[in-house]
Amino acid sequence: MTQALLSLPSRVRPGEIVEVRALIAHPMETGLRTADAGGRVPRHIIEQFHCTYNGVDVCRIELFIAITANPYLAFHLRAGDSGLVECTWTDDRGARQRASARLTVG
Repeated sequence: MTQALLSLPSRVRPGEIVEVRALIAHPMETGLRTADAGGRVPRHIIEQFHCTYNGVDVCRIELFIAITANPYLAFHLRAGDSGLVECTWTDDRGARQRASARLTVG
């Protein structure tokens, strides 16, 4: 199970551009590394990252094996109404995790 830190300003003005930052704790094993005991370390990567703001898609990212462990992702959105920014990511083993933060506009 992974954890994430989701960072964004708690209060912004209407129409302001907001940077959303996510740091996801995940091993991101490529499946190419050899284990100490021999054989390959099984692949285990985040494949999809998706973010919504008040239920509207604002970011979709497809990740591949070249991404580092504990990936840091950042993107921008334009603040409209106050609401929930919710990020979801899915790994190649089918595990789905979420992190959310409230954005207050006013």
